[in-house]
Amino acid sequence: MATDDLATALVEAVATAPGAGVARVDRAGVVLAEAAWGLADRRLAVPMTASHRLAMASGSKGFTALAVMSLVVEGRLALETTARSLLGADLPLVDHGVTIADLLAHRSGVGEYLDDDADPGEYVLSIPVHRLVSPEEYLPMLDGHPQLFRPGTRFAYSNAGFILLAILAQRAADRPFHDLVRERVIEPGGLADTAYLRSDDLPADAALGYVEIDGQWRSNVLHLPVVGGGDGGAYTSLADLGRFWRALQAGRIVPTEAVARMTAPTSEDEGGWHYGLGFWLRPGDGVVALVGEDAGVSFRSTHVVADDLVASVIGTTADAAWPVTRALDTALGIRRG
Repeated sequence: MATDDLATALVEAVATAPGAGVARVDRAGVVLAEAAWGLADRRLAVPMTASHRLAMASGSKGFTALAVMSLVVEGRLALETTARSLLGADLPLVDHGVTIADLLAHRSGVGEYLDDDADPGEYVLSIPVHRLVSPEEYLPMLDGHPQLFRPGTRFAYSNAGFILLAILAQRAADRPFHDLVRERVIEPGGLADTAYLRSDDLPADAALGYVEIDGQWRSNVLHLPVVGGGDGGAYTSLADLGRFWRALQAGRIVPTEAVARMTAPTSEDEGGWHYGLGFWLRPGDGVVALVGEDAGVSFRSTHVVADDLVASVIGTTADAAWPVTRALDTALGIRRG
């Protein structure tokens, strides 16, 4: 598709998109089309811009996976390392056979702490959100949930599994999880705008997320952990997403052999997408993606590796990004199912 046609398709998509958000398509770092819509802050009527930072929801599971894989590359962990070897007596209902590989591939079967099908406006966390900073502070929420199936036998998307990965990583490295991601993913990736920001102390360039409750739009600050964790919640920018994918493919975050392992399919979900170790995939199309949705967040960033084409859309409500991602998929010839 010609650049003018792509830009037109994007403008038309954001004109009717709900909420607020940002979108960009670039090839080899050259921006082909870019747009922003809605308000970054409803209270102060701040217009959204393409340079704002927005939350990634589960999109930052890829960061968790890369931090863990960097420890595997160093030999501090192995894909065959069991969770139990680092958990000790914690979380006794986690099957003793659950491995790092099972957790990365969503094939662990660990009991889930979070209802992914809950309405975005519900208050789903059982611990006050201001207490959820370190992954260790999630332990009471993870405890008491029975194993769902035998490890390695099937795919079931798991937020609890990625919180568990964050706990295991910081125990193996004797280093706080957020420091691990900063040192092993954000800094080597050259991600100048990406960080685990506190939702109760956002900088001026960070957009707020919103949920609709009783017909009123409210900030999502009471619906999510005050700081994102192993299962999601980092903030990023459109520019950083382009930097991220290129740093990943160049082996600047983990070696290219590890990238190949992480982007090899381990499972296929009902929508025709496959999953590797921390990444969604369409192997036949050479597409790798990060995806997230939460209270006040919708996110997808896609890398068409052979063309070095990155398409990213981030919204500040749970549905804002999806009409725009559909329009971009059509314009770029990315299959959806």
